[in-house]
Amino acid sequence: MNETYAFIEAEKTTQGVAFLCRLLNVARSSFYAWQAAAKGRAARKAADEALAHEITVILVASRHTYGVPRIHAELRRLGRSVNRKRVARVMRERGIQGAHRRRRRSLTRPDKKARPAPDLIGRDFHAERPGTKLVGDITFLPTAEGWLYLACWLDLATREVVGYAMADHHRASLVVDAVKMAHGRGGLHPGCITHSDRGSEYTSAEFRREISELGLRQSCGRTGSYFDNAAAESFWALLKEEIGTRTWPDRATARAEAFAFIETFYNRRRLRKHKVFGHLTPSETRQRHQHTLTA
Repeated sequence: MNETYAFIEAEKTTQGVAFLCRLLNVARSSFYAWQAAAKGRAARKAADEALAHEITVILVASRHTYGVPRIHAELRRLGRSVNRKRVARVMRERGIQGAHRRRRRSLTRPDKKARPAPDLIGRDFHAERPGTKLVGDITFLPTAEGWLYLACWLDLATREVVGYAMADHHRASLVVDAVKMAHGRGGLHPGCITHSDRGSEYTSAEFRREISELGLRQSCGRTGSYFDNAAAESFWALLKEEIGTRTWPDRATARAEAFAFIETFYNRRRLRKHKVFGHLTPSETRQRHQHTLTA
């Protein structure tokens, strides 16, 4: 019907409105009501265009990764009172969308001779306080020089990457370096659980010795079960989605981009919905926990 009214509006200078309405079988009162609402429609269209521009700016700042929930949360953080359904509609109408996750290959190679630690997590990827439960894993980034391996430890209370290491190998020393970093900067409590899969790096004597010296407790999921280390797997899927699955020209470039993603964007800029605190970055979640404990 809007097209009919628009046609009458365009032709009314050459033909009378009454004639056009009779010809097209519409009521004149309906046409005049549509005409009166034209300013409102134009204002809404302009407002949607302005909102689309704000959404695009946020999407670019998020490295083209945010979907509707996080874009809506970021708009609210910036003081914009806007309905989530409107954000979804504006994005849908203009084809604005974030990245999509892809499946990743596993690096897990179990050491059949090693006796794995018990599973102290039991798929409960929640922690009341930072520094009490960590999950770790290894992934790889393809470069023209060969693989760059990345090991990370995430704090389950904040989902902050508290420790990581990168190298051209995935021997035990890689995960040892990552857990040392986590212990140095993560404020880990004595007896903090460090959960991983049963890969040979995590069941090695070198890693176990380091865990013992740091006063931590080791935990391992079952071999071949992604669900037993789902929080770490989810982080890898997110990382691959948001930095892309391309081949870097060299390890130094891949290392720089992984560092920038973890330190500049993920820990300090990327919003995540906390069940109590709402949408916060991982570092803000840690600060909120610390403030709550102090209070």
